[in-house]
Amino acid sequence: MSTIQSPHDPEKLRDLAVAVAAEAGELAAKGQEGITVLDTKSSPTDVVTEMDRATEDLIRDRLLAARPHDAVLGEEGGGIEGSSGVRWVVDPIDGTVNYLYGSPDWGVAVGAEVDGQVVAAAVHLPVHGQMFEAVLGGGARLGGRALRAPEAVPLDRALVATGFGYFPQRRLQQAKVLTEVIPLVRDIRRGGSAAVDITGMATGRYNAYYERGLHLWDWAAPGLVASEAGLRVGGLRAGPPSNDLVIVARPGLYEELDALLAPLGADTDG
Repeated sequence: MSTIQSPHDPEKLRDLAVAVAAEAGELAAKGQEGITVLDTKSSPTDVVTEMDRATEDLIRDRLLAARPHDAVLGEEGGGIEGSSGVRWVVDPIDGTVNYLYGSPDWGVAVGAEVDGQVVAAAVHLPVHGQMFEAVLGGGARLGGRALRAPEAVPLDRALVATGFGYFPQRRLQQAKVLTEVIPLVRDIRRGGSAAVDITGMATGRYNAYYERGLHLWDWAAPGLVASEAGLRVGGLRAGPPSNDLVIVARPGLYEELDALLAPLGADTDG
């Protein structure tokens, strides 16, 4: 007996996300050399390049060609309404400053929400040659192989990744928080791309990650990869991830880091 697949089948959504992220990553990688700043957004340090917009245009066009009734939320192009119940959350080049300076640490993130919950994701790191993918409840994969994050370590042995915002006052507060965190952990890393950092958690590149000021497109796709690899993805005081703060770590370490950050005002601008 044949079965009728749901139009919202997460595996089909993941397959589309992988295909689109791969094509978009190839386009962006070819355009990295000689790229210049096209515009700024929230501050002079929050830059956008012509390839950010060209890559998002390609992603949007491919998604809507395959699924014309879906909604799309992109970092550069804003939102397109849909009627299917599926919304794609897209970051065409996560780590634009890295991309601009020729660093390999940037990626393309494509996630699919169904009724507000991320159910499928692809994160392509073209220069690293890595394609992360995930389906809600179906696990995470890297290069087609099942992915499971290393077990938790105590806070004092944790390599912790973080990032900084674009506004001077926020950066000042983040620096103050960092001075309190550094003595209590193994070390700190600042990579410049949430997509690279969060997916890197799943491979053991870091033990924990936190950052204030992320938008949904920054963490939607990589967050699903991380959670399906066994990591906890949330916010401060055991809340959900949000613009206020995103924390990623194995259970156990997550609670330790949460307890450290909460009284420091890590979710505020001081």
